[in-house]
Amino acid sequence: MAFSRTSRLEVGVPVQVLGMFLPPGLKAKPEEVFWLVLRGAPGPSLAVVEATSEAGHPKVAPAARMSTQSIHYLKPVALCLAPGIPESPSRHRRHTLPASEFRCLTPEDAASVFEIEREAFISVSGTCPLYLDEIRHFLTLCPELSLGWFQEGRLVAFIIGSLWDEERLTQESLTLHRPGGRTAHLHVLAVHHTFRQQGKGSILLWRYLHHLGSQPTVRRAVLMCEDTLVPFYERFGFYPVGPCAITVGSLAFTELQCSLRSHASLRRNSNC
Repeated sequence: MAFSRTSRLEVGVPVQVLGMFLPPGLKAKPEEVFWLVLRGAPGPSLAVVEATSEAGHPKVAPAARMSTQSIHYLKPVALCLAPGIPESPSRHRRHTLPASEFRCLTPEDAASVFEIEREAFISVSGTCPLYLDEIRHFLTLCPELSLGWFQEGRLVAFIIGSLWDEERLTQESLTLHRPGGRTAHLHVLAVHHTFRQQGKGSILLWRYLHHLGSQPTVRRAVLMCEDTLVPFYERFGFYPVGPCAITVGSLAFTELQCSLRSHASLRRNSNC
C-alpha cells in the first residue's frame, strides 16, 4: 500500500500515547488499515500497517516524514483488542478486592457485625454483648479500638472495644467510652459461623493486641468471659483478677486483664 506525500494526514503532536487511526479519504475498514504514531524521531513519524499477510504478520510500509506545520490535532481514540485476544489478567486484578484484609471498622460495617454477633451469642445465651445501636455508637466514637478481618470484602471476624478509666469493670463500662481512659475494654470478639474452628479468632486477637500496643495512651486490655474461655485468653497474656461485677441474667463472668507493654515490644520488633 502507498500514499501520497501531499496527502493531508491528521495526527496529534506531541505524541504521548500510541494510537490507531484511519487516514481520511481512505476506503478501508478500521481493522484492515491504521496509522501507528511513532515516538523518538526528530519529527512526528507515521507508518501505515496493512491487513495481515498470509503468514499472519502485518505488512508495514515505509514511514512518512511530515512537517510539524502541517500537523493537526486528532481526538484520542481508545484502543480495543482484536476478537479472540484475551485481556491481561492485571486489567481485572486492579478491580478485585484483596483476598485478606485487617482494618478498623466503621459505622457502615455495623449491620454485618451485628449479623455475626447475633448468630454467635443469641443462639447460645439468648442475649448479645452489643446490640445494633450500641455497635454503631462505639464505631462512631472510637473506631480505632475495633478491628475487622475481611476476606474478599466479606467480614469474617471482628473485635470491638472502647476506653475505660477505672481499675475494674462496672455495669457502666458496657455502654460507655471514656476518652481519657488508658484501659481498652474488649466488648466482643466473634467469628462468622462458616469460618470457625480455623484459628481465626486467635489470629485476630493477636493482631488486635498488637494494634492496641501501637497506641501509646493505651496501657492494658480488659475483658470479661465465662470460665470455660479463661484458658483461651490466658494464651495471649490475660490473667484473671477475680469475678466480674457484671452479670447478665443468670450468667456470671470472670474478669481478665492484660498488660500491653509486651505486645508493644513485639510490635516494634516484628514485621506484623
